[in-house]
Amino acid sequence: MSQHGGLQDKAATPILLGMVNIRSVAPQDLAPAGLAVDDLSVDFDGRSVLQNVSLEVAPGEIVALLGPSGCGKTTLLRSMAGLERPFHGAITLGDRTLHGPKTFVAPERRRIGMVFQDSSLFPHLTVGQNVAYGLHHKDEKEARTREALALVGLSDLADRLPGTLSGGQQQRVAVARALAPEPRVLLLDEPFSSLDTTLRHSVRNEIHRLLVSLGITTVFVTHDQEEAFILGDRVAVLHEGKIAQVGTPAELYRQPVNRWLATFVGEANLLSVDEAPDDCTTEVGPVTVTTPIAGPAELVVRPEDLKISSGTGGTVEFVEYYGHDAMVQVLLTSGTSVRVRTHAEETFTRSDQVAVSYCGPGAIAFPVGLPNNDC
Repeated sequence: MSQHGGLQDKAATPILLGMVNIRSVAPQDLAPAGLAVDDLSVDFDGRSVLQNVSLEVAPGEIVALLGPSGCGKTTLLRSMAGLERPFHGAITLGDRTLHGPKTFVAPERRRIGMVFQDSSLFPHLTVGQNVAYGLHHKDEKEARTREALALVGLSDLADRLPGTLSGGQQQRVAVARALAPEPRVLLLDEPFSSLDTTLRHSVRNEIHRLLVSLGITTVFVTHDQEEAFILGDRVAVLHEGKIAQVGTPAELYRQPVNRWLATFVGEANLLSVDEAPDDCTTEVGPVTVTTPIAGPAELVVRPEDLKISSGTGGTVEFVEYYGHDAMVQVLLTSGTSVRVRTHAEETFTRSDQVAVSYCGPGAIAFPVGLPNNDC
């Protein structure tokens, strides 16, 4: 254990990452801190990028910022880090104001670490020198560099140059560099997007396990809904510079606040009905409606809420087979296409005649034709 309260003092339980077994306890002065953004607005050249954004991240919580390209999620992350200067609002870390009407704390003084999308390692410095770059106390550099590399399972690569490493190893070095100064919050900007699929999954799982073990407050940006739902304790969805909804993955998936969000956070069939009472009659049979509407509406029906069988009423257009399950696209006699998730052992092929029926826990309805239904 480092006498300076090094990184090996942060985790309460062992973690095995690579071939390194680490056991530690977090010092009180380095305990995770909550991060809060209050009514934050950012403009670039007169164009609004963030509008009155508020978000609270609890100590030790992992929050994903999810949204389409250009929605403002990276700008929000960079504002937290101090790399952008909002014209309105406040940012606090624990009980310390980082940004406010009369306050702006420089990025290097915020105790916030950041991992960028492309790792941003110095190619002419060794792995160890890259990790030590942000450390200013000479006596602590060697110990903290060693501890940070051990955390990401790269202790034996300290003398290598970044160009000799794989993409996954480079990103783990970037994480080690961000952790070496012992930040109270870690920010990650789409850290896995440049990796191929197999490598992305393995590195993502390792980093997720590490963050949970360290208990560090974490905010990460992604445009990948699956990634946000896997890594985030909660997910904040941004749309056109505003927070559309914040909640657990289950809350966002089953209780979206609007039609746009329902289709963004997962596949959804939208069934049009003339009205949506508690018990609604639809072209896939009776559907219980959890948010009844007296008037034209669309019901959000997830693919797993439908079942398919041999029969009439629909024609299989195509089948997507994933191994563990399959997605079947069915054209109903009304002309509506629906997607149905099935077990892998259920075999359907193109042009099969089938019946589709509802089997879900209840559908949310959204009114049709009202302003701001999608935002």
